[in-house]
Amino acid sequence: MRENELYANLKKCVFCAPDIPVFGCYVSKSGVRADPEKISSIGSWPTPKNQAELRQWLGLANYLHKYTKDYAGLIQPMSSLLKKDVAWNWRPEHQDAFDAVKKSLASAPVLMLPDTSRPFHVVCDASDFAVGCTLMQFDAEGGERVVTYQSRQMKPAEKNYPVHDKEILAMRYALIQFRLYLLGEQTFAVNTDHASLRMAMKSPHLLIA
Repeated sequence: MRENELYANLKKCVFCAPDIPVFGCYVSKSGVRADPEKISSIGSWPTPKNQAELRQWLGLANYLHKYTKDYAGLIQPMSSLLKKDVAWNWRPEHQDAFDAVKKSLASAPVLMLPDTSRPFHVVCDASDFAVGCTLMQFDAEGGERVVTYQSRQMKPAEKNYPVHDKEILAMRYALIQFRLYLLGEQTFAVNTDHASLRMAMKSPHLLIA
């Protein structure tokens, strides 16, 4: 460092810290956890009174989507209020979704740091209006850990797919989202809870390429 005239400011240095803030999260040897201040801000946010307030809250919550299972499915009722020409009418289902996101983030897991020396496995699921997936690994103690959650809402045409095609859509979405982790892996498991996929995977007439 001296040769390149790089000098450390000791007042700004932190030594032996249990975790360090990086891009809005905290990283430690245990994994990655969401910023407690952001979670607190989301949890204390009052019920939105208009679209602008809802957009503002969702903008903050969206930043932490990787800590929430089926995030896209949870926010779907609220997202419908942001569509063009939709009148603002906050109903019980919107409040339930609002509270569900808060509750989920309040118990957000510490995400495992990806370990390329260990195999990954993927869990997929689909609802009537969203697909979701989880990238997981077993840690050194044998515990199953979440690396990240991902989800998205379905496009209008996708909502008309039969159930087994929605499950395949979730699998396809997972493989695309997690490709940087899965490419080059000799083997990895993809888990789904839909038994009919055993037959669908053998069909030459799938709707999804």
